[in-house]
Amino acid sequence: MFTWIVIIRALLSWVHPDPNNPIIKFMDYITEPFLHPIRRLVPPEKMGGLDLSPFILILIIQGIERFIY
Repeated sequence: MFTWIVIIRALLSWVHPDPNNPIIKFMDYITEPFLHPIRRLVPPEKMGGLDLSPFILILIIQGIERFIY
């Protein structure tokens, strides 16, 4: 489920939703603690403005799931 929240947040970032929307606030609150450290390691400025942190986080989540199973 967390993976879907990350995907939805990444897709919504393309349309710049209202940051005061409660759903957007919830998704930011849930995902930002995981995305922020990745952004520090791979800043979007060094990737031509492309934020790869959601993609990297999804890869990490899948790796952890495979390790557990």
